Amino acid sequence: MCLGVPGKITTIYESEGLRMGRIDFGGTLREACLAYVPEATIGDYAVIHVGFAISLLSEDEAQATLATLREMADLEEELGPEAIADS
Repeated sequence: MCLGVPGKITTIYESEGLRMGRIDFGGTLREACLAYVPEATIGDYAVIHVGFAISLLSEDEAQATLATLREMADLEEELGPEAIADS
């Protein structure tokens, strides 16, 4: 399964000819390439997959997705990873 995770763009800069950004995932900062979303600005939310921003989304959409991901993590913690793998 492939998973893109929403994060907030906090900084935009260029590195080796590529448009890059610093992305905040709820306090964890990571670098991502912004080449696929040239319209992105600081404060936008983007879906990040393997180090690339692949689309933009609203803050409401980002928060809803993050809530769902947290629920999934809580379920796995409650049931154990084996229970989810067996289903």
